[in-house]
Amino acid sequence: MLLCVGNFFGSTSEAEWAEYRTGAKKAPIPTYVLGANDQETVSYFPDVSGCELAENITYLGRRGLYSGTSGLQIAYLSGTESQEEPAPAHSFTAKDVTELKASLLSTPNFKGVDILLTSPWPRDVGNFANSAGEIDTKKCGSKLVSDLAASLKPRYHFAALEKTYYERLPYRNHTVLQETPQHVSRFIALADVGNRSKKKYLYAFSIVPMSSMDPAELVKQPQDVTENPYRKSQKEAQKTKASLCAEEESPRQFFFDLNKHQGKKRPSDGKEGGNSQPKQPKKPSQPTGPCWFCLASPEVEKHLVVSIGTHCYLALAKGGLLPDHVLILPIGHYQSVVDLPSEVVEEVTKYKSALKEFFRSKGKRYVLFERNYRSQHLQLQVIPVPLDHCTSQDIKESFIAQAQEQQIELLEIPEYSDIMQV
Repeated sequence: MLLCVGNFFGSTSEAEWAEYRTGAKKAPIPTYVLGANDQETVSYFPDVSGCELAENITYLGRRGLYSGTSGLQIAYLSGTESQEEPAPAHSFTAKDVTELKASLLSTPNFKGVDILLTSPWPRDVGNFANSAGEIDTKKCGSKLVSDLAASLKPRYHFAALEKTYYERLPYRNHTVLQETPQHVSRFIALADVGNRSKKKYLYAFSIVPMSSMDPAELVKQPQDVTENPYRKSQKEAQKTKASLCAEEESPRQFFFDLNKHQGKKRPSDGKEGGNSQPKQPKKPSQPTGPCWFCLASPEVEKHLVVSIGTHCYLALAKGGLLPDHVLILPIGHYQSVVDLPSEVVEEVTKYKSALKEFFRSKGKRYVLFERNYRSQHLQLQVIPVPLDHCTSQDIKESFIAQAQEQQIELLEIPEYSDIMQV
């Protein structure tokens, strides 16, 4: 099927359209279009609730839900936003959006729709995401469309009218740690057909309806998923200072935010004093004072270094919990895993895999945690434990028991979430 968003009729459509209306020409596949966005083209759409305009060309209507025989669900809203009541024939109002939301959200076990079609962009769609080029997403588009997208949770949302192509990074529809994982949404804006700049105006894709998908597959989070652009930024989540990762057959991750508790904490080591640093840009900052972990620093005890890669190095811990307690450290001066560029993350992952293999050959597995307390330089602590005595569950229970004893609240990160997003 072909879905059309934006202006289906141009300013010189009449002669060409007459051929389709009389049957001289026929659309080659079922084509579904949105309604008018201006007064000039209102006359092309005789029935506000939707109708067949010509063979294989269907006007969906002012607003509603199209359900395909396969179970595919396509929500749609025609026209542009209007503040007036009653609205012009080519516009929608807050009342239209409220009624469309109410009709869908009242469905039992509503999880979202497969596709949402609107002509205007949603306001603020660029928040937390890749740039939309020259389009200022804080000023263009419709707040009502943003509200609709936030509620209907479409897997794909298509729009037009800004006459440019923009494919936003996928965004999540749940709050990490507070809600169960849900599917991600992808927003795609298309340019006008046959534009001179040759910007993309056609997006071809295949989709399995949500209703036919395995729930675990549906909620998988891609690596580049971002926060929801229509929700307020959760500043608390950005203050996370530490992460504990139990690896192996069923990875579990926890974090504890040191900003929430003002109790007595273990003082930081030696010269690493000072407050937590604000979030760094994704390039190494310069240490404010001597750093024990910068490879070029005279403070580094080089006899403890085991291996040096391109972006990371491996070293024995000074005063380790066990003789084979090792650290994975970035060569550059990064404060936390969440600040690492992708090439450094890739090399960290390689070191983790190599250590996993090495410890397994010794009948051990490892527990990994990031120590990030008043520290300027990321340290990933790798602690080996006996494979036959420690299951993932044992390790998890040990952490939880210790946390309770120390009156620390640990929060488990849902399986498909990435620490980067928390």
